[in-house]
Amino acid sequence: MFKAILIDKTTTAHDAKLVNLDDAQLPEGDVLVRVEFSSLNYKDALAITGRAPVVRHYPMVPGIDLAGTVEHSSHPDWKPGDQVILNGWGIGETHWGGLAQKARVNGDWLVPLPDGLTTRQAMAIGTAGYTAMLSVLALEKHGIKPGDGPILVTGASGGVGSVAIVLLASLGYEVVASTGRLSEADYLKSLGATGIIEREQLATPGKPLQKEQWAGAVDTVGGHTLVNVCATTRYRGAVTACGLAGGMDFPGTVAPFILRGVTLYGIDSVMAPKMLRMLAWSRLAQNLDLHKLAAMTTEITLKDAISAASDLLRGKLRGRTVVDVSH
Repeated sequence: MFKAILIDKTTTAHDAKLVNLDDAQLPEGDVLVRVEFSSLNYKDALAITGRAPVVRHYPMVPGIDLAGTVEHSSHPDWKPGDQVILNGWGIGETHWGGLAQKARVNGDWLVPLPDGLTTRQAMAIGTAGYTAMLSVLALEKHGIKPGDGPILVTGASGGVGSVAIVLLASLGYEVVASTGRLSEADYLKSLGATGIIEREQLATPGKPLQKEQWAGAVDTVGGHTLVNVCATTRYRGAVTACGLAGGMDFPGTVAPFILRGVTLYGIDSVMAPKMLRMLAWSRLAQNLDLHKLAAMTTEITLKDAISAASDLLRGKLRGRTVVDVSH
């Protein structure tokens, strides 16, 4: 038997609770992982609370990422004792996920835990930090270098935003953080932000083209914020889009793209190919300041994750929330 959060749904109720499950109840897969840590992400919070149709079928164990040790494998790449990471590929949505003490998964989805990281640190990074790294890789591939100008990070107090600030600052970029919680200014500066702007400056409709400010940007919000970020990005700059907390629509114009040559990169963390995943995790192990990661991380138990999901959606959490599934 092992503990897990299980979400079930009827025509009248959506229920998430901590339960005991048997190995025989796990879905199909060629690798059995003893999960050591998971994390709480925005998508997990939506799934647990039922605020959005993240879960595709029920019952479902939520958790879009996990780190742990292989217990059993019939996959040629993995053997018992291997330490692994899994994020994306539909876990927590279409396949039982990481908010449990065990997971049976497709071995093709796994990547090795990089040297220099523990399983706890890997989940302190989690899907959010991995997504931040994919955004940084896109800006680098675009050719934006430290010294080219400031990089804007929106939703800066959240998981993706916090890790993006640390990564960009450690690589030598000037980082400006946009947040709706100015009370977190000292926290954001401690991560490496040199400037803070209020979320409302970007959250309402603006002109199709505005004053050029950013060499690049990491947007975790979407909606009017993303439109305004594009409208204020410098000629030939780049913006990465990796979130939709502010809405899925894009109520803007093509002006920044055809008049300033701005590039908008979509960041997909769920289905990214394995080589890109391994590059991202390798760079995280190499470039992320682990002391700053620890400072932005809160640890909770599996039991706590249900109430913490509501807190996350209400904006009461900052940085990263790692889940110790052993409790």
